[in-house]
Amino acid sequence: MPRASIDEQKRLAAAAAIEFVEPKMIIGLGSGSTSEFAIRLLAQKVRRGLKISCVPTSIAIQRLALRLRLPLMKDIYEFTKIDLTIDGADEVDPQFNLIKGGGGALTREKIVASRSSRQIIIVDEKKLVDTLGKFPVPVEVLPFGWKSTIEILRGFGARVKLRTSIKTDKPFITDNGNYILDCAFGAILDPADLEEKIKSIVGVVESGLFIGLADLVLVGRGDGTVAEKWNT
Repeated sequence: MPRASIDEQKRLAAAAAIEFVEPKMIIGLGSGSTSEFAIRLLAQKVRRGLKISCVPTSIAIQRLALRLRLPLMKDIYEFTKIDLTIDGADEVDPQFNLIKGGGGALTREKIVASRSSRQIIIVDEKKLVDTLGKFPVPVEVLPFGWKSTIEILRGFGARVKLRTSIKTDKPFITDNGNYILDCAFGAILDPADLEEKIKSIVGVVESGLFIGLADLVLVGRGDGTVAEKWNT
């Protein structure tokens, strides 16, 4: 039997996550390619009569949700509580620490995750790591003084690169009007401590280290199965 492709692993994990959605829930819609699988499957359920409201974590996902006719909250900026968020991750370690933000939506993703009663992370099996750090940590920063912010991050041992737009080679601009610095720290032995240090820098808006926010990780595997990993 051929191994499931990466996209098929993502779809399997997304399908498993959708089974946790119940009528009348407020659902946080994560950003990124894996989350899009879940959003499209969720739209199918809505077309079959499921009643929910959604909060997107990026402008791109908001546009996708509108195209798919997913019902959004009347004012997506005024939510106070979210029942369930389904999102992806760039890396997941055995302690359920995450690196997120490869798509640039880390701040809104973290706001939504922190307001959620439950967060489900959906990934393919390659996203599981023993130690975070192979993927650079995205850090959203204010454009004002961004070069000085780089110098402080370098003082923490990071190799730092300003993220640029593929199309223009100019700085990538987040939905919040900020820059992203991609910070390669190498193996991150204490993610919570590093998160605290990064957040202490004046000028940092948010980091892509997500600590203590994932309740369940669903892993699509090459053998066509889905592994459930609960954070108990």
